[in-house]
Amino acid sequence: MECIVSTHKLYKKYKKHIAINGVEMSISKGSIYGLIGKNGAGKSTLLKIIAGLSMPSSGNISSIPKDKMGVLIESPALYQNLTAYENLKLKCIALGIKDYGCINETLKVVGLFHDNKKVKNYSLGMKQRLGIGLALIGNPQLLILDEPINGLDPQGILEIRNVIIKLNGEKNITIIISSHILEELSKLATDFGFINQGMLLRELSQKELDEKCGERLEIVVDNINKAKEALGRLEIRDYEVNENQGSIYIYERIEESAEIGTELVKSAVKIKTMTCAKQSLEEFYFDLMEETEYA
Repeated sequence: MECIVSTHKLYKKYKKHIAINGVEMSISKGSIYGLIGKNGAGKSTLLKIIAGLSMPSSGNISSIPKDKMGVLIESPALYQNLTAYENLKLKCIALGIKDYGCINETLKVVGLFHDNKKVKNYSLGMKQRLGIGLALIGNPQLLILDEPINGLDPQGILEIRNVIIKLNGEKNITIIISSHILEELSKLATDFGFINQGMLLRELSQKELDEKCGERLEIVVDNINKAKEALGRLEIRDYEVNENQGSIYIYERIEESAEIGTELVKSAVKIKTMTCAKQSLEEFYFDLMEETEYA
């Protein structure tokens, strides 16, 4: 896949605080990239660097030209006493766009075409959709959205989700969307990046994430090293180890749990618990966060 944004050893420091810590990121053209992290994890700072609104302290970033990006970071700057059409017209004037035909097309995309109210009478969800509309003026190839569903009610979240899916599917716009609402991003994104303490912990496709969050065999043992040797003799390779919990997550040959248990016992490994479980997206995320805390 063609890469539209990539970073290499990206750092951002504010005095002694490291906001972005060696980020290696790759975003494919045509994808919806979900950047997941709790508040203060570094999401907004990273997106500002990608958008050219902030300069990195060190490292490299490769991306399309900034004038091919549409950006909505934090709350949209809207003229409250004007209509949606008038707000978009002002954006056109600022960009030197003289053909205003794009305004009605944009209003249709974000679902505000038939609304002539002043913006001060809009709901939060409508304001967010108008903010996305402003970011679309200029026909961007890449749309950067920072927490666009934060604070919205379920109806507002659904409306934003539909707009994003439409822009990606019909307009082929690559979208980076950040959020701490994991389940919502799982309904949107084709790719995921997990960030904590300024570090990008892992990047996964939707398929890879589905596999990670699929069925697994969870074993808690008294000796991780001996257990790994036993799994090696069984030629089991697809597993993860959580040293802090003394647990092993096995993703293959789950139906052979009896044979796996027997081999562990033969290897003088005490099995404390053995269960078959399916990991949720939230559990996967918190496991990654825990790895960072103990790193």
